[in-house]
Amino acid sequence: MGAALRLVVGLGNPGPAYAATRHNIGAAFVRHLAERFALQLAPTAKFKAEAGRGSAAGVDMRLLLPGLYMNQSGQVVGPYARYYRIEPEEILVAYDEAAFAPGVVRLKSGGGANGHNGVKSLIEHLGSRNFHRLRIGVGHPGGKAQMVRYLTEVPMPLDERDLAVAAFQLDDDLLASLVRGELGAVMNRLHQPTDSPEQPSE
Repeated sequence: MGAALRLVVGLGNPGPAYAATRHNIGAAFVRHLAERFALQLAPTAKFKAEAGRGSAAGVDMRLLLPGLYMNQSGQVVGPYARYYRIEPEEILVAYDEAAFAPGVVRLKSGGGANGHNGVKSLIEHLGSRNFHRLRIGVGHPGGKAQMVRYLTEVPMPLDERDLAVAAFQLDDDLLASLVRGELGAVMNRLHQPTDSPEQPSE
């Protein structure tokens, strides 16, 4: 069993124009957590972000939505984590994963950015790769040239979004295990074979 989660970060781009895009599905997960645990998200005076804090499954946890663009996320998360003395191993970052179809969610600890600019920024500004990642499938456009538009410029179709949202709405036991740092148990559940294939990688 690892350390309990003290901070959950949802990656996305700020502003209503991006709210329904695939790139913002990580932010949607954090807003879901806020509702699930009745934690209020509000703009912070010290950091360019929305943040909340409260008890989640018996754990004192913070939620954070960086207010900068995706590729600048680390400029918020790094200083925030240092200010509150939160170690990378106590952080979960939720973000969109083009390698997985909508409806697939995977948990990973550590590793590289795998081409994701938000994760790359976090690694740079946290000075560590050792944070945990909740990778929420959004599908792949089929070619690298279409990726930016696919992720950031068009709303995610409602049927695909429904699949993605349903996949990250973990049941109470699984969510409690995640928050408490019982990541092996969560991986065992999330990584069971499904009928949803992985999408082609870039």
